[in-house]
Amino acid sequence: MGCSECCLKCLSGIPYASLIATILLYAGVALFCGCGHEALSGTVTILQTYFDVVRSPVDALDVFTMIDIFKYVIYGVAAAFFVYGILLMVEGFFTTGAIRDLYGDFKITTCGRCVSAWFIMLTYIFMLAWLGVTAFSSLPVFMYFNIWNTCQNTTLVESSSLCFDLRQFGIVPIGEEKRLCTASENFIKMCESNELDLTFHLFVCALAGAGAAVIAMVHYLMVLSANWAYVKDACRMQKYEDIKSKEEQELHDIHSTRSKERLNAYT
Repeated sequence: MGCSECCLKCLSGIPYASLIATILLYAGVALFCGCGHEALSGTVTILQTYFDVVRSPVDALDVFTMIDIFKYVIYGVAAAFFVYGILLMVEGFFTTGAIRDLYGDFKITTCGRCVSAWFIMLTYIFMLAWLGVTAFSSLPVFMYFNIWNTCQNTTLVESSSLCFDLRQFGIVPIGEEKRLCTASENFIKMCESNELDLTFHLFVCALAGAGAAVIAMVHYLMVLSANWAYVKDACRMQKYEDIKSKEEQELHDIHSTRSKERLNAYT
């Protein structure tokens, strides 16, 4: 019985809301970073193989350099949010423990209020950042969907010649013409290969991962706001208890003094 009570006590101290948000955050970040990294690698292969885009020999800011930068950003995002998820879980454990122990000591709850408020502000900023990432991730999904949809309906466009010009998407400079038409051999090879289908679906998964990260940030905001409200009430409760005990002690001292005075008067 003692072991089961100990287990129940340990389970009651787990911040399940923060745990669910952390799992969702890790799943979304892993999906975005993993699929996004592989999708960028597939984009390089498609550009070099079928659109005949070559890497600039000098240190110029071309599309391949931008892709390399995006990959390094993905590495940083994965590491940063792994640490941030751990910090939010630790904050959830401390706040839950303070609430369970009759709202804890006043100094601890005051510190908890400051930490919770700081995490709320930071999480709100990260939520806006992930909203921007989600919007940005939809751009390659839209571009690849147009190409993929054209490949799926090649029989309908055989009579007409449709061309995809990379200059329309800002991938190559205006003076450099990189066009791929439906009647060309490279377009047919690209549609028959696995790179296009795989890269398109990887970008879709990366977009889904970014959306999951946004949901996780919203979940964290709700959890942190609730924790902040609980800790704020704990401070007020502790102040009320201190004032009440002080007044009771003063009343007790007054009654004791009057009783002694009456006793001295009788004697």
